[in-house]
Amino acid sequence: MITTTSQAIDGKPIEAYLGIVCGEAILGTNIFRDFFASIRDVVGGRTASYERSLREARNTAIQEMTQAAQALGANAVIAIDIDYESISINNGGTMLMVAASGTAVRYSTRP
Repeated sequence: MITTTSQAIDGKPIEAYLGIVCGEAILGTNIFRDFFASIRDVVGGRTASYERSLREARNTAIQEMTQAAQALGANAVIAIDIDYESISINNGGTMLMVAASGTAVRYSTRP
């Protein structure tokens, strides 16, 4: 399945627009990851554990979106938008949310 942020697929005429498809992933973080991230916030630098969590959430959201597109008979998703959000919960923890959406299409596979 082709996935792209562009509005079209170069050299592939679109035969049908099948609708908007979405995928979401929400991952909980843990107290240790939050603690070390807060230290990084003060001293600077990258937080590898959060980067891994975001990467995992993004991959999950895209996978769910492409599965929804396949269920509609699509062979591509165009105009993909990926949104990231940090959600604070009552006990002081943090949840990471990634949402992916795009347009499911069927493009011509004829030469």
